[in-house]
Amino acid sequence: MKKPSIIQLPKITDPRGNLSFLEGNKHIPFEIKRAYWIYDVPGGETRGGHAFREQQEFIVAMSGSFDVVIDTGKGRKKKFSLNRSYFGLYVPAGCWRQMTNFSTNSIALVLASTTYQESDYIRNFEDFRIFATEPNIITNNITSNNLRFTNPAFNESNTSVHDCKVIELDKNHRDKGNITVVENGKIIPFDINRVYYLYDVPGGEERGGHAHKELYQILIAAGGSFDVILDDGKEKRTVHLNRPYQGLKIVPGIWRELMNFSSGSCCLVMASHRYDEGDYIREYEGFEKLKNAAPNP
Repeated sequence: MKKPSIIQLPKITDPRGNLSFLEGNKHIPFEIKRAYWIYDVPGGETRGGHAFREQQEFIVAMSGSFDVVIDTGKGRKKKFSLNRSYFGLYVPAGCWRQMTNFSTNSIALVLASTTYQESDYIRNFEDFRIFATEPNIITNNITSNNLRFTNPAFNESNTSVHDCKVIELDKNHRDKGNITVVENGKIIPFDINRVYYLYDVPGGEERGGHAHKELYQILIAAGGSFDVILDDGKEKRTVHLNRPYQGLKIVPGIWRELMNFSSGSCCLVMASHRYDEGDYIREYEGFEKLKNAAPNP
């Protein structure tokens, strides 16, 4: 079995706010099938207390701090303290884990290797102890979900700001902190191939200022608030994001800028493609040329 371990992520420093990112099977040892984030957590709370038969996880403190206590079922526990947005904890399958000692209003991001399957959970510690010594005793009924979502066919030169929509995400209210979950092919219209987030953002700052030829994005204000300025070359539209259970879908061919950050905001982005510099349009003049290339109706 792979061991729980801390993985350092890339950190791009910027006085306007720092950025970290990761891709499945590159920065972490699995493809991302599900993502969820825990927020509105009262200080000192404990979350979790379960294991998975097959699911691997990667846990990041996007804001604040908390501890993750790992038990491999062999009489040994280990505590990992997460308090940096550019470090995360890899948790292999078959480990009992709890998240403890949350600082007030921390944000925990969890990336998972499988879609939700209740049969993959082990929620009773005594069952986990049995599973840790004889994993075949507990029948595993998990079924693989190989759903691949096909992105809608957009011609980036013809897209408009009205193709960008605010999506209401699930909000699971808990007294110990709320959870919002997204899965590939469910609610969000693409498979998650890259995740990145902006943090340590000073109040009132601006970020962004680019477009993509093929990339789809979901932008979420996981903490704080900010405005997204959308521009299709003919019309502009401003969307205010201030709820961790709402995501703004941005289609290819839209110039976007992030503005008016509240102090300490955290912008979480789910992306449909791995990093490809050739997909970026970083100069507005090039963006205008792309949009002007649209065929006449």
